[in-house]
Amino acid sequence: MSTEPVVDYKAEIERHFAWLQTRLPTGPSKFVGWLRQPSSKLVRIPLAILLMLGGVFSILPVLGLWMLPLGLLLIAQDVPLLEKPVAQILGWVERKWIERERNKQTEKERLKNIGGPNG
Repeated sequence: MSTEPVVDYKAEIERHFAWLQTRLPTGPSKFVGWLRQPSSKLVRIPLAILLMLGGVFSILPVLGLWMLPLGLLLIAQDVPLLEKPVAQILGWVERKWIERERNKQTEKERLKNIGGPNG
């Protein structure tokens, strides 16, 4: 019998989409919301492929590495085989991001304490 926790990877991907939407301006947030709808599948899949290609070629102007995870997130919504690895990668990125933010805050507090009451 396995002791691994049961993880709903589709729910994890939905959580990451929701997080992304809360951080986007209103217009792009509405577009991402529309992309998430099942009726947008014919747009979502080609867009995901284009984003992943753009992420691979991030050395070119305008294109960026940010495009790769967004493309993977979009395509994982339609390709069940990708749900688990994409959810795991996004979970890892999220943990590293939180750790980085905590370290930055700790460093700010440390520097503030070194500077004394005026510093």
